[in-house]
Amino acid sequence: MKKKVALITGASAGIGKETAIELKNRGFIVYGAARRTEKMKDLSDLGIHTISLDVTNEESMVNCVNEILEKEGQIDVLVNNAGYGSYGAVEDVPMEEARRQVEVNLFGLARMTQLVLPSMRKNQFGKIVNVSSMGGKVWTSFGGWYHATKFAVEGFSDCLRMEVEPFGIDVIVVEPGGIATDWGIIAAENLRKVSVDGAYEKAANKSADNMVKTYTGTLLTKPEAIARCIGKAVTVKRPKTRYLIGFGAKPMVFLKTIFSDRMFDKIIKRFS
Repeated sequence: MKKKVALITGASAGIGKETAIELKNRGFIVYGAARRTEKMKDLSDLGIHTISLDVTNEESMVNCVNEILEKEGQIDVLVNNAGYGSYGAVEDVPMEEARRQVEVNLFGLARMTQLVLPSMRKNQFGKIVNVSSMGGKVWTSFGGWYHATKFAVEGFSDCLRMEVEPFGIDVIVVEPGGIATDWGIIAAENLRKVSVDGAYEKAANKSADNMVKTYTGTLLTKPEAIARCIGKAVTVKRPKTRYLIGFGAKPMVFLKTIFSDRMFDKIIKRFS
């Protein structure tokens, strides 16, 4: 029986890297894709194929998918993991940066999906995993543009799921909570940078301090846990449509369901 082929975006670190390893261990032919190919040498050493990919560049995305299809003849699993968090008050974040956030977190994901679907439809099989966030269900201070992209990924995935189901393709949304990666440190740095000398500086620095404290602590979930979740989701016959997993994810989403928006705002402000 021919091995299934998996493509993982954002595979140079964190969840993407661990997912590449997990799927390789599960017997997949794995392609780990990222801009920083030099960060994936350890994946190459494990027998994982590495490939250059910039999800903001059309030529890069087309070349990536075409190269895999030419070599393997199919792509059975796409894990749309590439993304980042751009934090800052809506008033402070330059529109150029806001557009980049949407380009990476939503449009890149959408375009990669478009590119793999013809092959999946032809084979009447496919698993598309969109890595969203608990931030696609709840919100945090100064995360307007980031949360906008993740809320959008949720709706995009729901519509896509109904469109492709007749072709034997599953769409799976993974919603991580707090994960032990550099994501929060980078987001905190962005928040401080755009808030300098502005009306939101004091509150933004407080939020950034709390983010750094959280992301340098010991409570967060290891990215390996998310990788195992993805590994299970793409190998079972009938996966869930959503997997809410990781530190704080289920409690936060539950609180959102029982409190009003304004009450939830107060809870978030207390911890950020």
